[in-house]
Amino acid sequence: MSVMPSRPTPPMKRTTVMLPADLRRRAFVRARERGVSLGELIRESLDSALPTAAPARADDPLFADSAVFAGKAPKDLSAAHDRYLYGEDA
Repeated sequence: MSVMPSRPTPPMKRTTVMLPADLRRRAFVRARERGVSLGELIRESLDSALPTAAPARADDPLFADSAVFAGKAPKDLSAAHDRYLYGEDA
C-alpha cells in the first residue's frame, strides 16, 4: 500500500447537504472509482465549479501601504506614469 504525502488542509466547516438518492449513489460510485472519500469528491467538484474570489484590495500589502497607494488611481496613470512618479518635467 502506497502512502500519499500529506497535504496541509485548511480548516473546514461541517456542512449538511441534501442530495437526491440517485445523485448520492452516483457520487459514492465516482468517489469509490477515484479512491477518495465522498467529502473529498464534493470539495474537488465545488472547487472546480466555483471560481476563486479575487483577494480583496485591503488584503493586498501594496494597497494597504499608504505611502505607495492612496485613493483611486487617475484614469491616465498607465499613459502618464512618469509624470505621476517624477513630476511635471519628466
